[in-house]
Amino acid sequence: MRKKLLTLGMSLLLCCVWVSAQKADKNELQQRAESEYAKGNPIAARALYIKAFESYVNNGNLKQGVDCGVKANKLYYEKENLYKEAFDLLRRIDQTIEAKGTGANKSSLHYWTSKERHLMYMKMRKMESAKEQMGNMENHANASGDEAVKNDLLYTKTIYYYTSGQNEKGNATFKEMADKLTASKDYGKMEDAYQTLIANGRRSNNATLVAQSYKSYVAWKDSANALALADTVGVLKQQIADHEATIEEKDSSLTARQAVIVGLSILAAILAAALVLGVIVLMRYILLTRKQKKTIRLLNESNALKAKFINNISAQMAPTLKKLDGRTLEVKALLDFSDHIQTLSELENATDGSIEMEETQMASFCDGIMDSIRDKVKSGVALKVEAPKMSVRINKEYVSHILQHLLGNAALYTPEGGHITLEFKKRGAHKHQFLVSDTGCGIPEEQREEIFKPFREIRDLTTGDGLGLPICKQMALKMDGDLDIDPAFTKGTRFVLNLHD
Repeated sequence: MRKKLLTLGMSLLLCCVWVSAQKADKNELQQRAESEYAKGNPIAARALYIKAFESYVNNGNLKQGVDCGVKANKLYYEKENLYKEAFDLLRRIDQTIEAKGTGANKSSLHYWTSKERHLMYMKMRKMESAKEQMGNMENHANASGDEAVKNDLLYTKTIYYYTSGQNEKGNATFKEMADKLTASKDYGKMEDAYQTLIANGRRSNNATLVAQSYKSYVAWKDSANALALADTVGVLKQQIADHEATIEEKDSSLTARQAVIVGLSILAAILAAALVLGVIVLMRYILLTRKQKKTIRLLNESNALKAKFINNISAQMAPTLKKLDGRTLEVKALLDFSDHIQTLSELENATDGSIEMEETQMASFCDGIMDSIRDKVKSGVALKVEAPKMSVRINKEYVSHILQHLLGNAALYTPEGGHITLEFKKRGAHKHQFLVSDTGCGIPEEQREEIFKPFREIRDLTTGDGLGLPICKQMALKMDGDLDIDPAFTKGTRFVLNLHD
């Protein structure tokens, strides 16, 4: 009894030591950064990750420091598009690696900073620069001799090839990764790799990536199940062989032989049952996968037909509506609705191409936009423009449309004695912002994501069709920018148009 108590006490002590060691792997700054990120505070998390990076480096833990630096870097561009700050941080991390890293470890750490640049260029749609960083990643991976880094390179190359339309190369790279993990019988990691690849395709609306991933996943799953089943059969056969050898070596009594024979019979029955169960599970999985593939194909076809149908209806209605009395409020609302549908459809279905840009003086441009709403505001509403006297390359048609719509809404919802402000700010070498603020009633937090979605509700068209903001959003995206509501602004509503030249 005393021995059992002693053993139990030692086990509890070892468990406590292991838990403490796990927590010690992360310093306090990193733990706080992870906590802030989990709470939805990316700016605070980013600052803490940078401090954790500096702390780890000062204490000689370069690998953990680089990991925190890379996490901070993601928080610059994933939500806020602060690419200049992100590139500056990566240069700082690379300088630290050069100063404090050694040998293969240095190449391994440089790989992760090169990968971050690659992902940033992919998001910015600068495919040539992304390709150049892919070459740097390959050089660092080969020099590092680290299998985990090489496996990550195969995964990243696969996503790059599918995203850039190089499906044949994507298939080859993915097969290389699948063969490597399958050969090591690491089926769990391979399953995770496929699921992650499929999820990335869905998030980026990349139908090709999803389709290719499902196709490769089905083929691999079939072969992996067959290999796993063969391994099980092999183990069971070996067990049978071992038992038979035992019977031959210990043929001491008839009773012992009969017991072993009974055991082998039970084992054979288990093997047969396992084989039958494996076949049933495999057939059910194949049928489910085929159904999913068919569902995806039908959804894609349905979406394409739906978009074409809506556009055709709008185009066919327009000539008839124009013959009606355009001075009638209802007819004018229908005409506007038809035009808005066609505009939105053209923006969503237009193939990617260069947007025409021209040098524009910001001060005079912003003044002109504000002048267009002066006769629409209520009594006593103050209009203010804050724009420096500088020249910036923009697409005047799209930017004018967006700002006039936002200011028109501000004029509608700002009460007497309120304020409407149009600001222009330079945020980096190639990034700038237009901000439209008002002191109206504001937009409830739960509605902020919904207002950029078209056709979200049935409404009286004479009071507006709800397509203005979705059209503005699509125009911003076509200019490689974005349009959002500033959540930190609480005295009304502030829209932020982020653009790049």
